[in-house]
Amino acid sequence: MPDQSPILSLPYIAPSQAQKHVTHNEALRKLDAIVQLVALDNALTAPPAVPNEGDCYIVAPGAGGLWATYDHTIAVYDSDLWMFYAPKEGWRAEVLSSGMTLRFDGTLWQDAGTQLQNLPEVGINTSADSSNRLAVSAEASLFTHEGAGHQMKMNKNASGDTGSLLFQTNWSGRAEIGLMGDDDLAFKVSSDGTSWTDVLRFDGTVGSATFGVDVFAESINATSRFNLPIYTMATLPSATTQGQGAVIFVTDAPEGAEPYYSRGSTWRRMRNGTVLS
Repeated sequence: MPDQSPILSLPYIAPSQAQKHVTHNEALRKLDAIVQLVALDNALTAPPAVPNEGDCYIVAPGAGGLWATYDHTIAVYDSDLWMFYAPKEGWRAEVLSSGMTLRFDGTLWQDAGTQLQNLPEVGINTSADSSNRLAVSAEASLFTHEGAGHQMKMNKNASGDTGSLLFQTNWSGRAEIGLMGDDDLAFKVSSDGTSWTDVLRFDGTVGSATFGVDVFAESINATSRFNLPIYTMATLPSATTQGQGAVIFVTDAPEGAEPYYSRGSTWRRMRNGTVLS
């Protein structure tokens, strides 16, 4: 028969043992130290000068003096002596000096909070999955500053990848903003989540802005949107006749359907509200 318990190593009372209370009290002392483990500190390498009965510490690495060779053990001051208990893997301890929760990994005491690093999935009020590894179900989500500014960053691997903000209705895409397949900032819309139309695009190299072709076509078919007269290059009237500042739509302009602006006696092309030279 073993002489101690297999998990906490509590001493057993042997049959016909004399002074049974000694063994019993030893087990109680050990339980008193390691059950609901609370340590005053885990950074000391030597005992305090004037310890109090029942003071408990986790001995820091590199300990000396009365604590020499007892690194990482649990040191308890009991009856004018330091008692040392070796932790087992998985034990946890609250440290009063720092407010930290520590976990013994079999070799070292680690901040239990580090287990929140490199989690495969996190779901807050909902379930995450392999595609949406962070999922939040709430009325709102807040990202705020820590005394100054705050940036939200979306990083993609290569220019041909996508980094975007997608708006959905019943899980079907309706609008998307971001870098989609290149490094131009694009605004897209969709009525079915399958067919997408470029509404506005900003060139990532030169910074110029262009409207989608479909937007110009719709504008021409619904002239009330801009209330502009529509011409072809063949029917283009005299700029002088139209007057300074006149604006018209030319459907077969060299760069595609776009508005022209009368500057004196000549027509000048407009691009996104800017008169081109």
